[in-house]
Amino acid sequence: MAQPDYDLDLLRQEFAPSGTLRCALNHGNVVLVRRGPSDDTPSGVSVDLARELAQRLDLPIRFRHYDKAEAVSDGAGSDEWDVCFLAVDPKRAEQIAYSDPYVLIEGAYLLRRGSAALTPGDVDRQQLKIGVVKGSAYELHLTRTGQGGNLIRFSSFGDAVSSLDAGELDGLGGVRQAMQKVAAEHPAFEVMVEPFMTIPQAMGVSVLKPTAARFVRSFVKDMTMSGMVSRSLAASGQTGVIVPAA
Repeated sequence: MAQPDYDLDLLRQEFAPSGTLRCALNHGNVVLVRRGPSDDTPSGVSVDLARELAQRLDLPIRFRHYDKAEAVSDGAGSDEWDVCFLAVDPKRAEQIAYSDPYVLIEGAYLLRRGSAALTPGDVDRQQLKIGVVKGSAYELHLTRTGQGGNLIRFSSFGDAVSSLDAGELDGLGGVRQAMQKVAAEHPAFEVMVEPFMTIPQAMGVSVLKPTAARFVRSFVKDMTMSGMVSRSLAASGQTGVIVPAA
């Protein structure tokens, strides 16, 4: 049920003028969302949060599916969605009002076994060729900070892995769980133990919706403190992530 200091009708109108809550899902992050048999049946903590938000607002829900984070953030100014689930980034925050993080995920490098690079700093010093997905939170961070060695940007994660297979890269950078999945399929590579960043994942709405933004911040705080986020992650088999309020 909506909090008592909100006018539910006005809140619905600001959140979802169409009458349906449109939720953007970033399928580039396997920790938070996975595709289902149909567009209406995805799973993961982002999906569980979206459904709970729709229930509290007493709104029907529709999912908008995106293959990568950049496509979600690009849609912020074009009225493609009403609420999103993305990593917090200063550039994105120009158009997206974020909640506090509900999950913290590590960004890590995948390198060939026996590589002389043992730390993220070694990757920079040795100027290794590291494949990343353009517009992802970790690519934006590495570009902004001048880290990541010699960054090679790809339009999709699949393209980056193909380039790795072709011997054109020294490694990849990305969400640790995604790197671990590649390592499991490529025995000659391993994931560096030390992360190069911590990636805060949050819920967001347009900066043009201040009341909705306040509600989302309160909602996410409630979901983390109540244990809902932790339970959802456990149910989807996700480990190695941190729920800040927990």
